[in-house]
Amino acid sequence: MRIAFLMAPEGVEQIELTEPWQAVTDAGGEPVLVSTEPGEIQAFDHLDRGETFPVDQVVGEVTAESFDGLVLPGGVANPDVLRLDGTAVSFVRSFFELGRPVAAICHAPWTLIEADVLAGRVLTSWPSLRTDISNAGGTWVDEQVRVCVEGPNTLITSRKPDDLKAFCETFLTEFKKSAG
Repeated sequence: MRIAFLMAPEGVEQIELTEPWQAVTDAGGEPVLVSTEPGEIQAFDHLDRGETFPVDQVVGEVTAESFDGLVLPGGVANPDVLRLDGTAVSFVRSFFELGRPVAAICHAPWTLIEADVLAGRVLTSWPSLRTDISNAGGTWVDEQVRVCVEGPNTLITSRKPDDLKAFCETFLTEFKKSAG
């Protein structure tokens, strides 16, 4: 199971990267850090700088076809930067077009809004995204983890770092179903 983790060069909430990454690794999968620029990404612990992590592949040089699923970690700045990058937005949209599962936590649904893939879907996020999700045609719910299956697409969402255990368990279950 090869899983893309899409991040901007800085602004990702570190724990929302490291815990899902470790969960994929522990499940025998291959996590791949994809970013909009080569080099390293700068993670954050809320507003404080965290660790840096090496970029494995640049979003413009890779396609969704080479992955079994996509994880979108949050942090406020990370998805805000990604949604302004047309190549990143197209990369996210292509997972939905291919029917590959996508998992997003915290503020990450901002990128999904920009990819125009939320119409008719029920999902959760950090509470401040409620209106944005609603305006994009989605339905926001306040749940620890939400699985929304629409046709061939599976979207797994969670609200915040406190939900990471349930988020990781759920997206791994759903990704394994999809990978066959």
